[in-house]
Amino acid sequence: MSATNIRSTRSLLPSALHTIDFVMLCISLPLVQWLTQQPMNQSTTICSLIACILLFLVGELFGMYRPGRGRSADNEVALATVAWTTTYVCLLLIGLFTRTSDTFARSSIIAWYFVGGLFILCTHMCLRTVIESLGRRGYGLSKTAIVGSNRLGLEIACNAKASTESGLMIVGFFDDRGDGRRAKPTENTPPFLGDCNKLIEMIGTGAIDTVLITLPMRAEKRIQSVLDRLANTTASAYIVPDFFVFALLHSRWTHVGGLPVVSVFESPMYGVDGWLKRFLDLSISLVGVVLVSPVLLICGLLIKFTSPGPVFFRQKRYGLDGKEILVWKFRSMNTCDNGPIVKQATESDPRITPIGAILRKTSMDELPQLFNVILGSMSLVGPRPHANAHNEHFRKLIRGYMMRHKVKPGITGLAQVEGSRGETDTVEKMEARISLDHRYIRDWSIWMDIKILFKTFSVVLRRDTH
Repeated sequence: MSATNIRSTRSLLPSALHTIDFVMLCISLPLVQWLTQQPMNQSTTICSLIACILLFLVGELFGMYRPGRGRSADNEVALATVAWTTTYVCLLLIGLFTRTSDTFARSSIIAWYFVGGLFILCTHMCLRTVIESLGRRGYGLSKTAIVGSNRLGLEIACNAKASTESGLMIVGFFDDRGDGRRAKPTENTPPFLGDCNKLIEMIGTGAIDTVLITLPMRAEKRIQSVLDRLANTTASAYIVPDFFVFALLHSRWTHVGGLPVVSVFESPMYGVDGWLKRFLDLSISLVGVVLVSPVLLICGLLIKFTSPGPVFFRQKRYGLDGKEILVWKFRSMNTCDNGPIVKQATESDPRITPIGAILRKTSMDELPQLFNVILGSMSLVGPRPHANAHNEHFRKLIRGYMMRHKVKPGITGLAQVEGSRGETDTVEKMEARISLDHRYIRDWSIWMDIKILFKTFSVVLRRDTH
């Protein structure tokens, strides 16, 4: 039996953004040279084309050309700014290594960054405004019915209403079940319009052209019955799998042995995304070690001369896929617990040294973990590694605890910047942290890592001032 390929629907938005950016970059550089009274030549055209190619590649890596699914305007501006800045830096490096940067005047090079970036931002925002305006007026939207008045159907209706990029205008719900078995539509969702007979009737009048079937996967006979009836109409029909019943870690369509499957427990850092995250980790960590080397030296000397014991404390932790790693920290306590029983440090723990208290308050005790990142056992951003003894204790109490080890542990993470930081002396506190770790893995992107890094500095500064 041959496997049927499930093809992803291509959106018009990415193609439109590609075209607009191509035009803007081809216009902006000649415009800048004209404004700065610099002659245009063949290098102008070549530079514009290289910029287009680089922006397309960088934009794809940062997710700038992916449908936003309700992405905020601020996020859109930030993505475009980061993508253009990265492209611009790459162009400068290419010009430096090929010794072609002298072809352009410095005033033109500097002005192009601002003019080109402004053109890209303005056109992206204008396109966004036009699409949202057309969507609110119903243009280009598919008149859609949902078969299955249940949790999944209500979720789809809410998402479609919140995002015009979905291209769906939900007309209403249809279900053959009685009132007692149906979920009640809310004020924010379309009404219940009737059973499948009513659905077929409305399709015949042209009031509906698309049908989403959100019946549970176990209702195979009901789904087949609906499909049999829709086969005699011209409506487009789609089955929406009910994955709410599963705890999906990082879901995506893929193929195994030629068969389409959906991943359930998987790391998002695969392929190009994994290489990009590793490049970000390595570049920032190397620069960070150079910049904080005086701080590392001072901290080491203070620890050495104020309390007996080693400067560094290497504790056994679980890393990627649950493999054991040694995490580096400055020693901040009189003891170095690393066995089967590890007592968590409390705010006024007598084991903490005077210098250790300062290091822990400012998070400088974590700085040696930059070496873990450079060596590849940790990442800058990821779930914070817990002591092995705590892992073994909580994995028995919290469902899905070990899923946090599908990615490398991090120096900082989403839990740390969202308030779930410090002592986890109860199961409830640990559950809150694990929930944030899972959310990080599900929603991960390079841009998310960058935001967490900036938020970390803010959190540390706030704690320091308090």
